[in-house]
Amino acid sequence: MAPGSVWRLIRHCNLASLRYVGCTLWQQNAPVAVGAAANSRQFSSDAPPQNISRYPIPNKKDLPFDMLELMEEVETKGGFLPNVFKVLAHRPAEFRAFFSYYNELMNKETGGLTKADRELIVVATSIHNQCLYCVVSHSALHRIYSKKPTLADQVIVNYENAELSPRERVMLDFALAVCRSDTVTDQHFLSLEEVGFDREDAWDIAAIAAFFAMSNRLAHLTDMRPNAEFYNMGRMPRDKTKWEGEGK
Repeated sequence: MAPGSVWRLIRHCNLASLRYVGCTLWQQNAPVAVGAAANSRQFSSDAPPQNISRYPIPNKKDLPFDMLELMEEVETKGGFLPNVFKVLAHRPAEFRAFFSYYNELMNKETGGLTKADRELIVVATSIHNQCLYCVVSHSALHRIYSKKPTLADQVIVNYENAELSPRERVMLDFALAVCRSDTVTDQHFLSLEEVGFDREDAWDIAAIAAFFAMSNRLAHLTDMRPNAEFYNMGRMPRDKTKWEGEGK
């Protein structure tokens, strides 16, 4: 990667982390012909308009270069461009701030939360907030990271009856307490500590619940619609015979 590209990653948002998500999406979907399309920057926002937002979706030629580069990279690696990128591009400064904080919360390598934990928190709190986009998209990511194709569906219906581990149940109890703006007490922290979480993990759980409460409400405002590709991702084991010679 050229030095200028590295500088853009640091200044605007962590493209490496989003690239990781894009690669994950890529591995779960059949390859698409992206060579010529990528070279001409023909990503999915050039297709006939979809009803994915109440607000205008910017034309790619009008986007700042760093945003265009990010969106092109995510689509090339993942096979499709998640609609959240298109919708939030309506406000470039907020787009950058959103994805910078998203990456800090969801893709960091420190702390006691796994990637599957983080996605499950998003699913549980987003269903409480009735956010279709986040429930569908983050259920897909949870299925991929956890390798459990049915757990997110159970959480969507009623997390209290889902087949959760004691650790996951306490984690979601705390996340929902923050989501509902319940009074947080020392008992919450004690319950977390009993299953192996520390106070920094509690902050992470709360911050994810809080951030996605904002995200959920922006999705309501814009009437953001999930990509059709999300619905089937991670539900069936990947057919490894399709990937021979692909280095996957």
